[in-house]
Amino acid sequence: MLQDKNKILIESIKRLLRRNAIPHLRKIVNKTHAADLSDVFPYLTVRQQHKLFELIDDVEKKGILFSELDEATFLAFVEQMNVDDIVPVLEAMPSDDVADLLGQLRDEKSDAILKKMKREGQEEVENLLKYGDDTAGGIMVPDFIALREDATAGEAIKMFQKDYKDVEMPFYLYVVDEYGKLVGVSSLRQLVVVSPDTPLKAFMSTDVFSVRTDTDQEEVAKLVARYDILAVPVVDDTNTLMGIITVDDVIDIIKEEATEDILKMAGVGTEFIESKSILKNTRIRMPWLLASCFGGLAATFIIGEFEESLKQVSALAAFIPVIMGMGGNIGTQSSTIVVRGISTGFLDVREIWSVVFKELSIGLLLGLVYGTLIGVVAQFRFSGPKLALAVGSAVICSMSVAALVGSLVPMVFARMNVDPAVATGPFVTTSIDIIAVFFYFRIASILLGL
Repeated sequence: MLQDKNKILIESIKRLLRRNAIPHLRKIVNKTHAADLSDVFPYLTVRQQHKLFELIDDVEKKGILFSELDEATFLAFVEQMNVDDIVPVLEAMPSDDVADLLGQLRDEKSDAILKKMKREGQEEVENLLKYGDDTAGGIMVPDFIALREDATAGEAIKMFQKDYKDVEMPFYLYVVDEYGKLVGVSSLRQLVVVSPDTPLKAFMSTDVFSVRTDTDQEEVAKLVARYDILAVPVVDDTNTLMGIITVDDVIDIIKEEATEDILKMAGVGTEFIESKSILKNTRIRMPWLLASCFGGLAATFIIGEFEESLKQVSALAAFIPVIMGMGGNIGTQSSTIVVRGISTGFLDVREIWSVVFKELSIGLLLGLVYGTLIGVVAQFRFSGPKLALAVGSAVICSMSVAALVGSLVPMVFARMNVDPAVATGPFVTTSIDIIAVFFYFRIASILLGL
């Protein structure tokens, strides 16, 4: 449904641009959400993008569009803009989004933009840029609501009405001591149900979920997902409140991390490459496929070592694809399940052997089922009991070892602080292909006396 809507929007805007129907374009652009407009931009030339951008009346909407564009489209678009045209848009955006966008630009351009920004916004963005892009400090919003613990509920409500109108998503009121250290939190609902003269320390919750400025953004996302909170306070080494991370940023983190893991598991790097050129796309994917190439060559050499066996029993060749395929599939299943379990925190890397034993048991059971099935087919097709036994045994071994490798490798990678998603790509599938072929011919040689 959403794809159909966006397709219609893209075609409509392209048609109106060709006709130079400015009044109609202005009406559509200003009625369309910035997130939907961001889907249109990759299908337009840079000149058309700028023409559309100039028709947007609301500067805040322009800022949302900036933050919604993918990196490649944003960089190509902004490269053609004057600094004086960029600054007003960035000043209408939250500081954390501005820091993210400036981090994508060339140093010369980002420095020029910072110099032109108002001093207050400039300092906030520069403070955020000090932290790593993937840390809590790098994605936090420095504007938050915090009051002293001796303030009353009535005073807090008045402060909301007077001073905190522009604060992004005021889900919670954070409570600090005289030194600015985080000591508690209160929901907005609690403020209005207690007596106005009740001090915050009387009803605030002291059990506050917080993160450090150097906490990885993926850990922040896990915290929000686990405890269903709408914002997370960010503190420094001394527990001084530095900012907050809101749920909209967490959704972006989850999307980004999931995309990165899927790309790694597919063996195409870590960048979103759909919008990149053919040559760059090829360059990114080539190194990952090199592992598959070498793995395939290794399997070829193994098969070559058993050439005489193939000459004597040519039927052996017929079952190579199914044995490699069954092993590869269950290996990918195991590694995907384990990688997801690790990334969501469901699996503990310290329990490596219980996880591996479970997957090995599953692989063995599935191997028995499919080994029997394929063995029966081999007997029916070639009328050779020993061949059928060899094929069935090879399937059992292949699937069992594949489940073992598929679960063990990502767990070992995680223990070594290496991203386990890497293990689900060509590394696992290629190694399983080699192991499957080796076991198949070794078992066949023994059972058939070759």
